[in-house]
Amino acid sequence: MTKTRAADILARRLYDAGCRHVFGMPGGEVLTLLDAFEAAGLGFTLVRHENAGGFIAEGVHHVDGAPAILLATVGPGALNAINVVENARQDRVPMIVVTGAIDADEAERYTHQVLDQRAVFGAVCKASFTFSAGAAEVIADKAVRIATDARPGPVHIDVPVSVADAPAESRPALRRRPALPVAPAPSTEFEAARQAVAEAKRPLIVAGVDAVNEGAGDAILRAVEALGAPLVTSYKGKGLIPEAHELSLGGAGLSPKADKHLLPLVAGADVVILAGYDPIEMRTGWQDAVDPGSQSVIDISAAPNLHYMHQGSVNVVGGVGPSLDALTEGAGRASGWGDRIAETKAALSQAFAPEPDWGPGVVIETCRQVLPETTRATADSGAHRILLSQMWTTYAPRGLVQSSGLCTMGCAVPLAIGLSLAAPDVPVVSFSGDAGFLMVAGELATAADLRVRPIFVVFVDRSLALIEMKQRQRQLPNAGVDFAGTNFPGLARAMGGQGVQVSSRDGLEAALAEALKADTFTLIAAEIDRRVYDGRI
Repeated sequence: MTKTRAADILARRLYDAGCRHVFGMPGGEVLTLLDAFEAAGLGFTLVRHENAGGFIAEGVHHVDGAPAILLATVGPGALNAINVVENARQDRVPMIVVTGAIDADEAERYTHQVLDQRAVFGAVCKASFTFSAGAAEVIADKAVRIATDARPGPVHIDVPVSVADAPAESRPALRRRPALPVAPAPSTEFEAARQAVAEAKRPLIVAGVDAVNEGAGDAILRAVEALGAPLVTSYKGKGLIPEAHELSLGGAGLSPKADKHLLPLVAGADVVILAGYDPIEMRTGWQDAVDPGSQSVIDISAAPNLHYMHQGSVNVVGGVGPSLDALTEGAGRASGWGDRIAETKAALSQAFAPEPDWGPGVVIETCRQVLPETTRATADSGAHRILLSQMWTTYAPRGLVQSSGLCTMGCAVPLAIGLSLAAPDVPVVSFSGDAGFLMVAGELATAADLRVRPIFVVFVDRSLALIEMKQRQRQLPNAGVDFAGTNFPGLARAMGGQGVQVSSRDGLEAALAEALKADTFTLIAAEIDRRVYDGRI
């Protein structure tokens, strides 16, 4: 057994889990951790704010599959990260949050910046630990396993200053082996579900983030094509099968306009397979969208249904891919949909057609036409995200990344930085409203430091457009939603990138062409009318 620091054991366990990057802002209490991470091969990136650092880490995770790692110092540094940690919980992102802590003995008679960090993080994490030298290997392994098992999420490790430096024994034999997704055991209920699928005339599949996290796209494609079943996904499930596929109806979640076309189709199915569908992303219209009293509803999920957004006829807690394969084995293609799938797909395309001349729809359509199919996109919260999530054609899982459980603002820019860092040769574009962009504008400096080249598209309307629209719908006076303009191109240039302002399709096409050739990041400020979303989402 090798004698080493407790911090080194944590760092090596994270390296063995595939982690190669750590993001954060250090303080004196985490210097040993920082040294251990670097020594283990986990490169540290200094960010401008811990919350953004967590989203950059998440962006990296969506490429390399390893847990996202965020490092924060004691007190205010740790608390700056609460938003992104809760986002990781609701968006099912495996994240290890490592915070410095004052030693327990010292905390009994020292109060500066001292608070119960485990109590705070325990409310938004799957688990929270106080690191100890004697159990360093076990705690590190538990953190990785809990963060990645079943429905992924964040895990917090509070590391007292003296513990990080304390000698500890490396004991990798204590690590638990990961569980593999398995098909459900044979049962009367599952056999009845298989029979229902085999006899279905109008089967339909709804898939979501559990299927993405499991990598079940191939199994979903096999099921869709074998049954002739249309596929609806949550926003995070976009790309589980290429959305250009004739049976793909794209994403759903926040758009009442899309729901007018999709929910009647769901209600008209005789068999509905919920394949890794986690309704945490969905608006209230999707409460009880399926009816086990009149439909056969087969709910395959990574965790038991405790949300009560819907109920299943048969509930399967297990692997999405193996369960789908077992469920559809020998089933033939259904014949009851007729032309309805194609008609729904055409109606959705028409409903979200771009504006005739200029607007957010034209911006989205132009970006999708000019940028390669392999482009990864990120979306911030706001009216533009709802439109984007319906219009943006996605060809692979995680082709469009956003905060769709917590729906927090300020995520798109750092997510794009992380995606670019993890795969520098793959084009990345982020879409933000001007208000959300300004929340994280300092991270342009991080993009310059990292020499990454994402394209930041900013919808400039000088308003919280979605909230302003809701305000008008309630016939309330305009208040608290409008703000002064910002010279976004000038800001980008000041931070070390390129910046351009556009107000036409031709101007945007030229800006995108230049951005794809640039050796730094590019900010494209697209001027739009704040009221252009009326009736569009």
